[in-house]
Amino acid sequence: MRIPSLAALALGLAVLGLAGCGERQSAAPAGRAASAARLRLAVIPKGANQVFWKAVHAGAVKAAAELGVEVLWKGPLKEDDRESQIRVVEDFITRGVDGIVLAPLDDVALRPAVNEAVRARLPVVIMDSPLSGTNYVSFVATDNEEGGRRAARHLAALLKGEGRVIVFRFLEGSASTEQRVAGFLDELRKTPGLEVVSASQRSGATAEVAYQNAENLLAPFKAGGTLKVDGIFCPNEFTTFAMLRALQDGGLAGKVKFVGFDSSEMLVAALRKGELHGLVLQDPIQMGYLAVKTLVAHLRGEPVPARIDTGATVATPANMGDPTIRALLEPDYRRWLGEE
Repeated sequence: MRIPSLAALALGLAVLGLAGCGERQSAAPAGRAASAARLRLAVIPKGANQVFWKAVHAGAVKAAAELGVEVLWKGPLKEDDRESQIRVVEDFITRGVDGIVLAPLDDVALRPAVNEAVRARLPVVIMDSPLSGTNYVSFVATDNEEGGRRAARHLAALLKGEGRVIVFRFLEGSASTEQRVAGFLDELRKTPGLEVVSASQRSGATAEVAYQNAENLLAPFKAGGTLKVDGIFCPNEFTTFAMLRALQDGGLAGKVKFVGFDSSEMLVAALRKGELHGLVLQDPIQMGYLAVKTLVAHLRGEPVPARIDTGATVATPANMGDPTIRALLEPDYRRWLGEE
């Protein structure tokens, strides 16, 4: 993908790294109309380190460059830090931005902060995970339940309709991953030969805790160097990587059918080696792009859809070389964030 000249100019002028929770500022190109350049939008992700959120950030920067607006990117460092995310929302309200794009860490806990933004006459677009209530402009996200269903259909096909399955959940309150698990379990029930033998273990918030909890989930099913389950599903990048590590360290990688969600360099390598057998992919660049674009359209008085589905695709070892799949497996976020 080639960067348009205006986008390149925006990048050259504007990506500034600040301390704390990682605020980054993307300013409008100099040649834009003054009225558009005055729009300052806060974009608040769930976390900072995952490839998924870097790609969402890239999409937001891309939209800012095209539309001539300023994007202020800031979120919590950890995906369980609800209080930190609430403080970020409140800080942007105090600073007087023109609107907010938010990926809520919790579908209930973030509602008061969003209500506060609305009372301050700041429109809010929700992305990635739903939020309880309806006082936001639009919801831009993957159809997470359908993503879970796609994972279930793929795993059922891999197992030829028979076997024992375990699920490794993410944090409680994460609506997007809960919807994926719900869709997965509902779809799997359509195949009577598949039995879910565990679906209650959660990851925890840090990489090491997630790894230990993945080990704890596997432990009751280990016997004589083999694993007495046939299939595994993990609903996001974080849980997928933790489970992959546990399988690799136990000498079990590739010996059980394993379907995860989202991608990273390490997950792509595992897919290539046959240690992963499927990854349900979102389009995070498109998600960030459409969320900012939708908020700007609303601020300019244009009608916007209440719900925008950014799509989901299953990558496999067989199709990962397809250019469309490869672009989702390895989103080209670095050029938009000035990391090349």
